[in-house]
Amino acid sequence: MNIDMKREIRETVRLNHFLSQAGVCSRREADRLIGSGRVQVNGERAEVGMLVRQEDLVQVDGREIEISSRKTVFLAVNKPRGVVVTSDRRWGDLLLQDIVDYPLRVFPIGRLDKDSEGLILMTDDGEAANRIQKAREYHEKEYLVEVDKKVTDRFLLDLQAGVWLEDLKVRTRECRAVRTGDRAFDIVLTQGLNRQIRRMCAAFGYQVVRLKRIRVMNVMLGDLKPGQYRELTEREEKELRAQL
Repeated sequence: MNIDMKREIRETVRLNHFLSQAGVCSRREADRLIGSGRVQVNGERAEVGMLVRQEDLVQVDGREIEISSRKTVFLAVNKPRGVVVTSDRRWGDLLLQDIVDYPLRVFPIGRLDKDSEGLILMTDDGEAANRIQKAREYHEKEYLVEVDKKVTDRFLLDLQAGVWLEDLKVRTRECRAVRTGDRAFDIVLTQGLNRQIRRMCAAFGYQVVRLKRIRVMNVMLGDLKPGQYRELTEREEKELRAQL
């Protein structure tokens, strides 16, 4: 454990924060692990919300967890359509982790639904993942969208103004939307509601035919082919962390 990390957890910290800093998973996922009984502190089953100290023995599924001083990993992945971003294998789907053959354990930052494709970031830095996913941070995500009928000026203006989603009982944030073709547009969001773009389009009678994410914050999909991944450049990671 390096000096900076030791200083950070010299006093008590929440267990989910410790697991996030150790690169095990995000804080939200850490709470799920704790709640399911898979985390032990000093040999005892951990509880959600509990505090730990530097000298405590923290284990997940019997494996000791330490905060490492090694460099964290960030990957840009081009998720193909049909691949599912989850750890649930009950339905026999091809999972994101099945196509990312990376030697270290990394987990996705956020999600893309099964029918969508494009850029998704993966990391072993739980704290950074947590910050990127928080809607209150207003981090931008950009998508290319194809729909089943002509994109009108009125439709784009309505999207940009915010859309009331009746099933979620929420109005989407204002966004940017620009026509890129007769039945296509580019949209930039700062929130990530479940199937948000599909719901926004459906509110005006449009059906999404193709949805591709091309940017997360400062990271671009670029020329990555479906199923391929790459490590972020030093410059990309530095800018990403600056935005956090």
